[in-house]
Amino acid sequence: MAPGVAVALLSALLFGLSAPLAQPLIHASDPVLVAGLMYLGAGLGLALLAPVTPRGGAPITGRDLPRLGAVIVMGGILGPILLMSGLDRTDAATAALLLNLESVATLVIAWVWFRESVDRRLLLGAAAILAGAVLLSWQGTGALSLGALLVAGACLAWGIDNNLTRALSHLDPARLAMVKGLVAGSVNLAIALSRGADLPPPGLTAATMALGLVGIGVSLVLFIRALALLGAARAGAYYATAPFAGALAAVALLGAPVTWPLVAAGALMAVGVWLHLTERHAHDHHHHPTDHDHAHRHDDGHHDHVHPPGTAARHSHPHRHGALTHRHPHFPDLHHRHGH
Repeated sequence: MAPGVAVALLSALLFGLSAPLAQPLIHASDPVLVAGLMYLGAGLGLALLAPVTPRGGAPITGRDLPRLGAVIVMGGILGPILLMSGLDRTDAATAALLLNLESVATLVIAWVWFRESVDRRLLLGAAAILAGAVLLSWQGTGALSLGALLVAGACLAWGIDNNLTRALSHLDPARLAMVKGLVAGSVNLAIALSRGADLPPPGLTAATMALGLVGIGVSLVLFIRALALLGAARAGAYYATAPFAGALAAVALLGAPVTWPLVAAGALMAVGVWLHLTERHAHDHHHHPTDHDHAHRHDDGHHDHVHPPGTAARHSHPHRHGALTHRHPHFPDLHHRHGH
């Protein structure tokens, strides 16, 4: 298994489980309020853990702020509001599988706008995922349900967010996720309270924030790490396994019905994810001299500078890469964002 795949899959599992578990909270409260509490729980939880969390990348600087602001708006404010509103209008299992559209949006934007390498196998996988999503959301009346459209809109917002975050993936993922959670959570909470929403009882508030810490905070830290290792298109493809975990949780925990469209859509999406997971990419490529700062190890074929004895196996500091030409299987990670 390539480096980063297990990280992306664990990130997907945590987020996939959070969607159906959040639905009872949404029905008992305001959807935007739930989004605010979950993101605020993620940000506060990561802030509390910061003193014992080792630095995992470069610090946030002033030049990162414009892109970070766009990430917060698209992924932390618009996306969650659309998702929570969609979850309030559709069943949990269907909504969970519709979240596969995020991987399609991420892949298309990465391919068309950011010029990541995308081959026929990845495109076929995306087509299978999209077909499954359309099958799930079609109502038989010539129109898509409002709930499905809202979830799809959230996926588009997160597809943009994922590609913008890819350019920030050299930063410390825990601190980046903490800032996103604190700002997005505060804004969403303020919006909900200004519309007249009331905070749920203390126990339910704490449960919502705890769910946000695991399903959003920890998941986001892992996903940012996967973006650095795999690139946006492939990290998004592996992340497409999240809805399968969510759909199973909805059936097992919430009693959601198992229907033929659900089974057929799940099969189509499974084929799409398998095509993504089995993709391989290798060719002769040239690395230009580069100065940057990110978390790295010295057993990956790209970092051969010297450290004093006792340096941690994985560490972060500014360093320089010389010119290098070689061939090996690779993904569009921090060191392989060349054209094709």
